[in-house]
Amino acid sequence: MSPVVVLPQAAEPLLCRFGIAFTPRTFQRVLLLFVGSVLALGRNTVTGVLWTARTLAEGSGHFTDYHRVFSRARWSPWPLGKVLAAMVLELVPTAEPVVCPVDDTTPQHKGKHVYGKGRHRDNCRSTRSHTVWVWGHKWVVLAVNVKFAFASRPWALPVLAALYRPKELNGREGRRHKTTLDLARQLVAVLVHWFPRRTFILLGDGGYASHELARFCRRHRRHVSLVSLLHPRANLYTPPPPRRGGRPGRPRVKGDKLPAPQDVVARSKRKRSTVGWYGGKSRRVEFVSGTGHWYKGGGGLVPVRWVFVHDLEGTHEDRYFYCTDPALSPSRIVTLYTGRWSIEVTFQEARQHLGFHTPRSWTRPSVLRTAPCLLGLFSLVCLIHHRHTRGEGARPLTTQWHHKAEPTFADAVASVRRLLWSQTVLKQADRHGAFQKLPPDLRNTLLDQLTRAA
Repeated sequence: MSPVVVLPQAAEPLLCRFGIAFTPRTFQRVLLLFVGSVLALGRNTVTGVLWTARTLAEGSGHFTDYHRVFSRARWSPWPLGKVLAAMVLELVPTAEPVVCPVDDTTPQHKGKHVYGKGRHRDNCRSTRSHTVWVWGHKWVVLAVNVKFAFASRPWALPVLAALYRPKELNGREGRRHKTTLDLARQLVAVLVHWFPRRTFILLGDGGYASHELARFCRRHRRHVSLVSLLHPRANLYTPPPPRRGGRPGRPRVKGDKLPAPQDVVARSKRKRSTVGWYGGKSRRVEFVSGTGHWYKGGGGLVPVRWVFVHDLEGTHEDRYFYCTDPALSPSRIVTLYTGRWSIEVTFQEARQHLGFHTPRSWTRPSVLRTAPCLLGLFSLVCLIHHRHTRGEGARPLTTQWHHKAEPTFADAVASVRRLLWSQTVLKQADRHGAFQKLPPDLRNTLLDQLTRAA
């Protein structure tokens, strides 16, 4: 079924793939909500979206029908996630591993009847000695790092998201409680199940530096490996010796105790190397590396390669990293982990440009659908911008008093807004072509004001 909303050529092939998850009528409303969500300024509420795209919504049903898309319509975000992940993976060469940062974010949402809200630690405003608590939802997000030609650093495009439910809520609903680590493991398992021929490298900060997640990645080492932070006093051992026949008792689960990474660093000579750094830059660092089997009682051994990193410029504190693939080089491990910062940039830009931090939904279906759709909207805008500028080359929006070295998401969303204003909204609303009859300079000035308004 061809969409009623006339979509730009760069967007239509991508958006039409999502039609498999909806009925034809619901899909038409989803397309209009997409157009309005990109064009809307401020809070991305359904009412605000309809107000922005009201000329397209005339005669297409009552406004409550668009609210029911999230609250009552029968569709699941999982097929949408699979379609989106497939489109994102098309930008990653098949021979290369897919780098997937995982992290959680907590948009605030207060209210007595808001489903799934809880009290969570605000990682951005909290320090080691002071904790800031916020009321809202905690979302565990799995993204894919994509290297665009117009950017020096990889962009983290979200593909899957899962809501962390408080333990009390899971008890009331009769559901097994899942921690953020359980949800991250579930998202990775889903991605591996969907794309068994791809290999993945999972990047997690200190909240995901767990032995349990490392053991999961080691068990599925043909498909996924983990790069994360390691404690300086981690318990490392040698493999258990082979059991000799005839000896009584249980076999040993670990070998001899190895020195802690901190002790190895204290007495080892440091090497120097140039590694990839935060922001897509390179940095000269000193490092010490070693291997061992990380042990936890009841969890067994996990072979890892650990790396100690000292920043020679002194802007970052010393860190210990580890990888469940001991074959990776120390420089590669450091470069991979610093690429994890892209997902933090994604969270910030989704809050600033897509209204991710000001949710208004409160019912169970709306809560479980709205946030993943907004995160998916971030990825979709990037894909459309890449498809639109692939032949021309993307350039940042600059003025005489403000210069950019390269495009950011603000430029990407402005580019997509310009497409939607010129080829969708104005083209359908202006049936007599009055806008096209305006002088070119005036027409471009009006489009610039509409697209750069954010």
